[in-house]
Amino acid sequence: MEYTRLGQSGLQVSTVTLGCMSFGVPDRGAHPWSMTEDDSRPFIRRALEAGVTTFDTADVYSDGTSEEIVGRALGDFATRDEVVIATKVNGRMRPGPNGAGLSRGHIMSAIDDSLRRLGTDYVDLYQIHRWDAETPIEETMEALHDVVKAGKARYIGASSMWTWQFALAQHAADLGGWTRFVSMQDQYSLIQREEEREMHPFCLDQGVGVIPWSPLARGKLTRDWDATTDRAESDQFGQTLYRQREDGDRTVVEAVRGVAEARGVSRAQVALAWVRQQEAVSSPIVGATKMSHLEDAIASVDLWLTDDELDALERPYVTREPEGF
Repeated sequence: MEYTRLGQSGLQVSTVTLGCMSFGVPDRGAHPWSMTEDDSRPFIRRALEAGVTTFDTADVYSDGTSEEIVGRALGDFATRDEVVIATKVNGRMRPGPNGAGLSRGHIMSAIDDSLRRLGTDYVDLYQIHRWDAETPIEETMEALHDVVKAGKARYIGASSMWTWQFALAQHAADLGGWTRFVSMQDQYSLIQREEEREMHPFCLDQGVGVIPWSPLARGKLTRDWDATTDRAESDQFGQTLYRQREDGDRTVVEAVRGVAEARGVSRAQVALAWVRQQEAVSSPIVGATKMSHLEDAIASVDLWLTDDELDALERPYVTREPEGF
């Protein structure tokens, strides 16, 4: 495993991050394909054995049970200072007007709830899961700053939003003398590259690390175009993605297959290697529901694509509308 700084911050992350959305009680929340605690723990143990130090979850994943599972496993298998724990805030965790969003009240209660579920005194990276149009960004940034100053989070990050919104948040932090975001968790893969237009150049200019979600496009880049999985059939959010440019996407999938067959490696390794080799990217976030998914992610760190291979993978791309905000 290799390690890198998250943008220009001092935080060192593994060049693969284990996404923990697939760990949780299956009948809690919107992920019926989630794995139980007993099934999840071998994945976390194997990731640690391979040198993965960075784990990304969120309070809303399986109604908080993902955080609980991840916290217990890391407590059993690792020393706290050896791992980087990232979680998120914004999604609805309880009924009522203050049970979601990025208000000061919700952030202050949500961080304490996440720390309790994770069984730790602090998280390394506390991220806003989405933009909250109903809360002034100044209120959000000051609250996050106070979370950092209280020692409950070491760094803060953001996720999927328009570049102008991210710039506004950073500007508000600068004006208020508050903590800036050090990372952007956005959707980025060979069939969704719209972040290359504004977000990634902005992150490079500002020293912000990019930790993409869905670098395998919900698995579409790892299998034949018409193939499907149980998760794909039940993933309601995933079904809203990748519907605009099917002909172009199919061509990209075929290009991945061609490079993988020529190299004698899996398609997942090729698609992940491409993401990892992009200048703005610090660490792609990879979920796993089969051990082979995790092994491919680990192996992808040692795969370096040639300029000709990069060109073959990038050439078929067709522009599309940004998704997932």
